[in-house]
Amino acid sequence: MGDRWQVEVDRGVCIGSGMCVNHAPEGFVLDSARQSHPRTPQSDANEPILTAAEGCPVEAILITLAETGEPVFPPEE
Repeated sequence: MGDRWQVEVDRGVCIGSGMCVNHAPEGFVLDSARQSHPRTPQSDANEPILTAAEGCPVEAILITLAETGEPVFPPEE
């Protein structure tokens, strides 16, 4: 069984660019205020969601391992 991710969007940082929806429409949705939300708080680890997080112009998407809370993106420095 693969990793499960906890996916969050910091709505205080999100600028509503929609890049996350373009990269992972199954993972993110924009609300009426153009704020991003994960479609589900947890998902199986997958490349489109990671690509969406990496492509966010303000790094508003946070991904951690659901089981341990270890950061996936952005990586710890």
